[in-house]
Amino acid sequence: MYLRSVELLSAKIENRDQYPFDIPAIRSLERLELTNNVTFFVGENGSGKSTLLEGIAHQCGFNTAGGGRNNTYETHASESSLGNYLRLAWLPKITNGFFMRSESFYQFASHVDAMPESLQYYGGRSLHEQSHGESFLNLFVNRFSSKGIYLLDEPEAALSPARQLSLLRILHDLSGTSQFIIATHSPILLGYPEAEILSFDDSHIQEVAYEETDHYQITRSFLENRDRMLNELFKD
Repeated sequence: MYLRSVELLSAKIENRDQYPFDIPAIRSLERLELTNNVTFFVGENGSGKSTLLEGIAHQCGFNTAGGGRNNTYETHASESSLGNYLRLAWLPKITNGFFMRSESFYQFASHVDAMPESLQYYGGRSLHEQSHGESFLNLFVNRFSSKGIYLLDEPEAALSPARQLSLLRILHDLSGTSQFIIATHSPILLGYPEAEILSFDDSHIQEVAYEETDHYQITRSFLENRDRMLNELFKD
């Protein structure tokens, strides 16, 4: 592991009623210890998981619109509202890594197209010339390497279930020498063995077991009781 903890610098906050400090999980954050090479952030939309991941990316020196330290471009989502209020503890400190942000991946792909010499790091051809899922997976296969920290915000957005399994294999192959922090809603990805799962629900960040996540419980209930659940959902 490289990144050991994330601390919120409370003394710097002037207004706790202002975004993002009004998000319950962020408001209650003091020091978050990371204990595994693969950590998942889970929670409902708006719970703060992506906000914290973006803040970590800012402190890592990555482009918060998506990319690494050398990817310089701007989008409307390129400023972190939390990053300046975080302190990261490293052992050892590393600079290699990447922040993958699903919602601004199109802009990142356009940025890569503007630097043809860099296409070798993304499968050898434009990410725009591949399907969404292919471009995501080629990014993971070609850009990720050992001794790095990789921050992924909802990587399942463009991945079929089969390609989510492919991503699990990539995590397995690299987790011995790299660190991953992943915000996700995918019960497939969350099934990675012995991963640390941190829930942002219930107004604070706490570790939960895989079987305790809503993602697992709701998906399992639906698959095992599809007709009953749909009848309940659709009844007047």
